[in-house]
Amino acid sequence: MANVESTIRELVTSKKVVLFMKGSRHFPQCGFSAQVVEILNKLVPAYETVNVLADAEMRDGIKRFSDWPTIPQLYVDGKFVGGCDIIKEMYANGELQEALGSQAQTAAKAATPSGPPVIAFTARAATAVQAARETPTDELRLAISPSFEHELYFDASQPGDVVVDTGGVTLHLDAESATRAHGLRIDFVDTASGGGFKIDNPMQPARAPAVRSLTPKALKASLEAKEKLSLFDVRTDGERATASVSAAIAMNEEGQRRLEGLAKDAKIVFMCHHGMRSRVAAEAALRQGFTDVWNLEGGIDAWSTEVDSSVPRY
Repeated sequence: MANVESTIRELVTSKKVVLFMKGSRHFPQCGFSAQVVEILNKLVPAYETVNVLADAEMRDGIKRFSDWPTIPQLYVDGKFVGGCDIIKEMYANGELQEALGSQAQTAAKAATPSGPPVIAFTARAATAVQAARETPTDELRLAISPSFEHELYFDASQPGDVVVDTGGVTLHLDAESATRAHGLRIDFVDTASGGGFKIDNPMQPARAPAVRSLTPKALKASLEAKEKLSLFDVRTDGERATASVSAAIAMNEEGQRRLEGLAKDAKIVFMCHHGMRSRVAAEAALRQGFTDVWNLEGGIDAWSTEVDSSVPRY
């Protein structure tokens, strides 16, 4: 325990920015870690990451060290900053840029648009917004994810909001969503269930690649046919020692180097225990520019029940 504590203390005091996370900077293995990595990548060119999935003692030790129960955890200049929600809030209000220093502030300034995005509501959409409003004090908000999923809803305003007056409807966006919203048009159209909002976003990539699902039986058939693919296992060493697929490549440092050396159009399959961690890793691969990315649905547990019962379940 003392050794882990001293290792953590040495890390956070010797490096300016240290992120304790699930996975790595290039391939996060949980959605919360991925969100913090996305923010840091915009603000600083280099920072240290520690994969807590690779070391159970480190995973438990950092929680004791910070007296914080969840991962990820960010340290800057030897001080604990917070977890995912706190980092997102600090990024939105500029406190994170200030904590990270002049380099981050310069990057943030360069990434800040010169003004709010231009957004248009049709008359029918504006009428539908007013009819849907239940609480007068709540604002109409629009969130746009990095993969251009749009969510329109009512909620309270937040620090750092970008406010757009569309000439009839006032719309609030977080700073990240605002960078993906220029030229967006919102309409209200008839549907089988009565009607709904239709959002057209010219900034959305025309054919953005997406993670595709692969069943265990389909993977087995591909392996038996010697199809050219790379299967990466994002589980911990201990999990792989308990149950494994012989064709899988461990997603350790060596595995990451092998992945990064592949052509961007190579077929890549990710697997984990039940398919959740691997999907996060697959989404990260898309952000790295890979286009033929698959997730083994149900993970090795489904492989054991559907393909090879000799593989232990845990």
